[in-house]
Amino acid sequence: MTTHRSGGGRPAAGDWLAIGEVSARTGVAVSALRFYEELGLIASERDGRGRRHYPRHMLRRIALVSVAKRIGVPLEDVRAVFADVPLDRPPSHQEWQRASRGWKRRLEERRQTIERLEAELTGCIGCGCLSMKACALLNPGDSLAEGGVGPRRL
Repeated sequence: MTTHRSGGGRPAAGDWLAIGEVSARTGVAVSALRFYEELGLIASERDGRGRRHYPRHMLRRIALVSVAKRIGVPLEDVRAVFADVPLDRPPSHQEWQRASRGWKRRLEERRQTIERLEAELTGCIGCGCLSMKACALLNPGDSLAEGGVGPRRL
């Protein structure tokens, strides 16, 4: 691996972690780290023997990917939020703030979607209608009424 000096935004030699170290520190499987790298969510450099080494600042990105995954945020959304956060150097405070605003927008959209789904499901459960004719979620426009009485999908 090339030794880097701490000038120009590049990590110093001691700021690189082997893939096994990153896996141990983050709790993310080595295979997942490789997958995240294929998606462009994280980046590594190869040493002279072809082994991956990650700059220490990647730990923050990996932690955010892990949290997003745990709460059900699609990796494509994570990639979109990280689009302007540099991979080749530690992000500036302003770059993290921009990404944070992007996260907040996406999480707000997810919260609203979940609340709409909750309201629709609560209405279905509360209506007592076996044919689901009043359910806009499972039977929009009561299209299942043509199939006869009783539950058609459940």
